[in-house]
Amino acid sequence: MMEKINLGIVAAEFNYDITYAMVELAKEHARFLDVDVEEVVRVPGVFDMPLAVKMLLDRNDVDCVVALGAVIEGQTEHDEIVAQHAARKIADLALDYGKPIGLGIAGPGMSRLDAHKRIEYAKRAVEAAVKMCKVLKGSGFRSKGGDEGKDDNFDINPNVGRFLEMG
Repeated sequence: MMEKINLGIVAAEFNYDITYAMVELAKEHARFLDVDVEEVVRVPGVFDMPLAVKMLLDRNDVDCVVALGAVIEGQTEHDEIVAQHAARKIADLALDYGKPIGLGIAGPGMSRLDAHKRIEYAKRAVEAAVKMCKVLKGSGFRSKGGDEGKDDNFDINPNVGRFLEMG
């Protein structure tokens, strides 16, 4: 039997009517998957997420993280810059720490109505993070985050391919 998975959630407060619903759906889906939500960290906006994600990845009691936010189109290309840079930095953190991060950021280029329709992205992000966590734990993978005293190399089981093929 696989050990319990512990999840951290980082949510943007900007567009709070949307992100509040995303957080509630994420917590509900985590319960459904029998995953513990260790902490929910609220940050001002999507641009501010990477620092909070990093903080959660540093913790030994967090196996994976979900980033939730809504980047709504404005009159400039600001939404594209915010979403692209946040997504890139969040992906970099997953690689740096060897822990999955579910990207539940809706946008850019969407209206407020579109954002309401995409609240379910929270559920998908939890699903992806938990599934990836199971793949990595089942493969013998060892993450770097929070493992003081261990070397910084990843130990990948040669059987990892069979987990990825099960999809």
